Amino acid sequence: MDIKASARPHLLVVDDDRMVLASLTQDLCEAGYRVTGAPSGEEAFVLARKKKPDLALLDVRMPGMNGIELGRLLSEHTGVPFFYLSAYGQDDVVKQAAEHGALGYLVKPLDIAQIVPEIETALSRAKEFKRLRDKEAQLTAALAGSRNVSMAVGLLMERNRLRREQAFDLLRAHARAQRRQVEDLACEMLENVEKLNFHALPENGGIRKS
Repeated sequence: MDIKASARPHLLVVDDDRMVLASLTQDLCEAGYRVTGAPSGEEAFVLARKKKPDLALLDVRMPGMNGIELGRLLSEHTGVPFFYLSAYGQDDVVKQAAEHGALGYLVKPLDIAQIVPEIETALSRAKEFKRLRDKEAQLTAALAGSRNVSMAVGLLMERNRLRREQAFDLLRAHARAQRRQVEDLACEMLENVEKLNFHALPENGGIRKS
């Protein structure tokens, strides 16, 4: 079950029970992960902001900042994905965890053979979510930075019944195929539309002679 050394994800493990924390940290290290342990929510939040782990494993019930509050802070301020390892599986707690964006919820006790597959699934989902967020950020920046690109995307959306992301992907794909900048292709599209609209105008601008 060892993970290749060239791809060792960094995990942040949080549990106020120091024996559980030490045991889980050791097991995960032996499974091939890089692991940072934290005995409290407060310390974990500081470490998450500083070290930017790939995934955090959170206990729910801890003195001071509990795991639910920590998950909320991680989601809002760090972008670090997380899931829960807890001895408690009440429906209301699981619901709160899901509302704050947890990638999973496992009820202890668990052995390492059960935890590792869940970690790998969570890491895979986290990568996909990051890819989508990055893509959305790229799209937002492109549309905000260029009126022509924004208008061209809107045109493609209307004519092809596409969502904004799909329209931008189509515009970018055409630009890459032609080895051109997206901005240049957008300008050409708009110019062609203006020409078509001009030629479609009736003679004399549609004004009848008396």
